[in-house]
Formats: sequence, C-alpha cells, structure tokens
Amino acid sequence: MCETAKAQPQDLLTWYDRHARDLPWRVGPAARQAGVIPDPYHVWLSEIMLQQTTVAAVKSYFETFTSRWPRVQDLAASDDADVMAAWAGLGYYARARNLLKCARQVTQDLGGVFPSDVAGLQKLPGIGPYTSAAIAAIAFDQPATVVDGNVERVMARLHGVQTPLPDAKPELTALAAGLSPDTRPGDYAQAVMDLGATICTPRKPACGLCPWRAPCVARQEGNPERLPAKRRKAPKPIRYGVVFIGRNAAGDWLLERRPEKGLLGGMLGWPGSDWTEGTAPAANAPCDGSWQVLEGEVRHTFTHFHLRLSLKVGEVHSAPEGAEMVPAALFDPKSLPTVMRKAHALAADWFTS
Repeated sequence: MCETAKAQPQDLLTWYDRHARDLPWRVGPAARQAGVIPDPYHVWLSEIMLQQTTVAAVKSYFETFTSRWPRVQDLAASDDADVMAAWAGLGYYARARNLLKCARQVTQDLGGVFPSDVAGLQKLPGIGPYTSAAIAAIAFDQPATVVDGNVERVMARLHGVQTPLPDAKPELTALAAGLSPDTRPGDYAQAVMDLGATICTPRKPACGLCPWRAPCVARQEGNPERLPAKRRKAPKPIRYGVVFIGRNAAGDWLLERRPEKGLLGGMLGWPGSDWTEGTAPAANAPCDGSWQVLEGEVRHTFTHFHLRLSLKVGEVHSAPEGAEMVPAALFDPKSLPTVMRKAHALAADWFTS
C-alpha cells in the first residue's frame, strides 16, 4: 500500500482550478479566490437535494426552489403542500419534510443564519455527519472531512483498500481525513467529489487524466474498476398493492394526502391498499363508484423493495372522509410523487376514451 503522503492535496486543487464542474449552487474556484462567498442557504439546499440523487436530476429542482424561495426565510414561510409538490420527483420525501423543519428552525431560532460548524449544523433537522461536513467546508471553508460515494471510491482506489463496503466506511473516512488540508478546505472537498464524478468513475475511469495517478494503488495494480469492493446485496423483495383512480362528472380527481410518516409522507396520491409482499391485498374501494380493473400494472422501485400496483378506475360522485376532489383545472400530475404519476399516465387514456 502506498504512503498517504505521496498523494498531495495541492495536486488535486491545481486540477480542480482548471476542471471544476460548473454547477448552479457552486462558487467556482476563481470566484472563491477573488473573495466571492458561497450562500449557505444554496449549499444546504443543494446538499439535501443531492442525497441519493444525481447532479443532473437536481439542477432544475435547485433552480426552481431558489427562484421561488430565494432565501431560507422565504422557504420557511411557504405552504407545506407547495414545497412537497415542488419536490415531487426527487424522491425520499422525508428529506422534503426535514427541509421545511430545518428552514423554519434556522429562521425562527437562529435569525436566518446557518451555523458554521459541524456540531451546530448537526443539531438541525435532516443534517447528518456527511451533510454537516459538506456545509461547513463548502459554505464556511471550515476544515471538515467530506465523504460521499465519490470520495469513498477515490480513497479505496488510491490506497488499495480491499475491505468491502459498507464495512470499509470507517477506514475510508480516516484515509480521507488524513488528506483533507487546512488550506482551501471547501474547494478541496468539492475537488475530491468532482474527481470521483468525472475521472475516477465507477466504470472506465480516466486514469491517464487523474492528478493522483502516480500514487494510486488500484491503477498500479491494473484493475481500478474492482474497487471499492462491495458486499453482495440481498435481492429486493416485491410488494403488491392496489390504487383507485376516480373522477366525477365534472372531471375532478379523487386524491388523498398520505400520512406524514412513512413512504411518500405528506404527499398527495391515489387512495389504495397497503403494500404487502406475496400477493396483492384485498382492497376496499374508497367510495361508491363504477370501479373496474384496468389492464396493466405500475412498476416502481424504492430503495428497499420493488412495487407493483394494479389499478382500478371509475366515476365517483363525492370524496370520502380523508380525501378530496381536486378540480381538473388545478390538477397537475407533476405535483404527484413518481409512482403516482406512473399510475395517472396508465389511467389517463381510460378517462378520455
């Protein structure tokens, strides 16, 4: 295994100064060195959005949020349903609920000012070890070890770590900490992530362009793609359910808001059954209507399971308790979570035929 000292943070920073990604929430290295200060609200918002989501998917959401709610105080004062609708499609809806809780706590308790240190940031809703380190480093240039999937991959290859993930996380974090400099910690944190995202990629890494190619153990051994090693995952179970998509004679849609806790918490969706493994559960219609089974099914994958939903469609007269009829003019399927949008797409033709 190579000595950590052979990989120099300054080599990576020099590379970053030339090749940093242009991202809507980022203050680039040239602007930063000219004295432009990152907006902590933008850094926090982007980091929450980027959890379990790709940069490409987040860009348009970030621009929508910052245009509609340009300050954390604006987000704190917004209506919950508006924020959840704007978040639809990003998934992991607990993040959106914590986003609002955090914005309101920062606004009400901290005067709209985010803490600048890891310990203070971790006291806020939805901010854990990774996110607190990222905000402290990127927004406030505080020395902090930022370790995401890209950084884990870079460290595993650079040091030839054979321990599979997730068992290797503590070792990879310690190796990352050993390289993190006190000079330009914010730029360095983003540089390592950029290196993993653009050069040290999971497949076909561009080792010849890497500023750390000389000390990299995985490159020396000739097979960098095999690292980081990962434990074999158990197959995801399949759950089944039924949803009911109804409209009245005026074209209004029958929708309900899901409970705050649990998957898709607080989001509008179609009434339906629980989601269970094995076979689709028995499902009682939410109200009287001319219900009939629609051919086909919705398939969607969550983090821990696959979901298959059968659909029943029909004309209804009124909404039962706990549901609502949303006027056709106000209904926007893009405000629904992805799995519910898939159900709408499958059912829409039936209502227009």
